[in-house]
Amino acid sequence: MKTLAIFDLDGTLLNTIQDLGAATNYALEMHSQPVHSIDAYERMVGNGVRKLIERALPSEYANDAYIDRLLVDFKQYYNDHMTDATRPYPGIPELLRELTDRGVAVAVASNKYESAVQHLMEHYFPQIPFAAVCGNLEGFPAKPDPSIVFRVLTEHPTPKAEVLYIGDSGVDMETARRACVDSVGVTWGFRPRRELVNSLAGTIVSEPSEILALL
Repeated sequence: MKTLAIFDLDGTLLNTIQDLGAATNYALEMHSQPVHSIDAYERMVGNGVRKLIERALPSEYANDAYIDRLLVDFKQYYNDHMTDATRPYPGIPELLRELTDRGVAVAVASNKYESAVQHLMEHYFPQIPFAAVCGNLEGFPAKPDPSIVFRVLTEHPTPKAEVLYIGDSGVDMETARRACVDSVGVTWGFRPRRELVNSLAGTIVSEPSEILALL
């Protein structure tokens, strides 16, 4: 039996791509760099904001000092606009409520910087009593390093056999594997199903309600 469900955020709980793309394009424009279509950002997200900026830049500009400058502009814009177009995926609010009604704890483990993760959870899911809401902290490794899963388990101690980790990307499946917890890949996010298959997802689902049968 599973007693803790850990969710990725971007592409799993929330469709954030429009606001992430807009913030990245804003930062690029501020530094006279070429911008990208919003669809292109689906292939760039997943490893944190720093990696997103690095991928969006021409390779000759993708150095730490230059990325740091764009990050300032990205966060300034994103902090003010992260809820402009972002929405929960259909069925996600109902899934979270059903899980908590059944006594299953829910948590978030995201590569997005933590203050943004916390704001988004409070904005979109104010009635959900999350056991832990963890984002990327400066100086800590990003997923697929499993450290963030261990942070969740520190805040809400649970045997690994009772944990289900849910995400939309190969990064998420690798995170679950390294943390030694069962994984669920979702097909409604930013990555194709074949990535989940190639990443050896424990189970693949196409609707949030299917997760309930895995408990």
